[in-house]
Amino acid sequence: MDFSGRHVIVTGGTGALGIAVVGALLEAGAFCHVPYRGANEAERFPHRQHKSLKFYPDVQLIDENDVGRFFDAIPKLWASVHLAGGYSGAPVAKTSKSDLMRQIDNNLVTCFLCCRAAVNAMSKSSEGRIVNVAARPALEWRSGAGMAAYTASKAGVAALTAALAQEVAGDNILVNAVAPSTMDTPSNRKAMPKADHASWPKVEEVAATILFLASPDNRATRGAVVPVYGKA
Repeated sequence: MDFSGRHVIVTGGTGALGIAVVGALLEAGAFCHVPYRGANEAERFPHRQHKSLKFYPDVQLIDENDVGRFFDAIPKLWASVHLAGGYSGAPVAKTSKSDLMRQIDNNLVTCFLCCRAAVNAMSKSSEGRIVNVAARPALEWRSGAGMAAYTASKAGVAALTAALAQEVAGDNILVNAVAPSTMDTPSNRKAMPKADHASWPKVEEVAATILFLASPDNRATRGAVVPVYGKA
């Protein structure tokens, strides 16, 4: 896949999956634009010195004005990959309204605002790719027992993806999402030391799926929420 000369936004680009996605994009020739919140995120980012990477500090993705200014600064946006989000698990009986709204803000609202800004930016060139990140419980609701707030927020991302894909199909903007199961990351291994880590999808494998959906090679796939489960 050739991204040479193409500008790509990656929100959540400093996380485990983000590092894999940005690394693969840079290798494919893309110019990556990565917002971040804390200086320590930038300092530990392995690709920080790459000539085709630009960091944007203190972008609040739940603030529509911040998101608008960030996207307006990108020249001729080709693809926007939305990895930013957060996880919190608890039974419904122990989940407060503020807990629920935090999940909706972190996962659904940030995705919605970035999708809106991306569509507005891509409409100038009448082409583009948007890739969101849902999760396995977004497709298999019963598997979200014990984390219903997170499940609802990610199910919203899946529904947003399908609806938006239909909305902008005539504008040559292809919108898709991936739905990973638990990914093989150091933090997930630490949180679940007795799990079958070998069955989890690797971040590089999830990144490969994202790259295809965001690439010029994808000429037809839209409205998909692609399961990336590995062997789990």
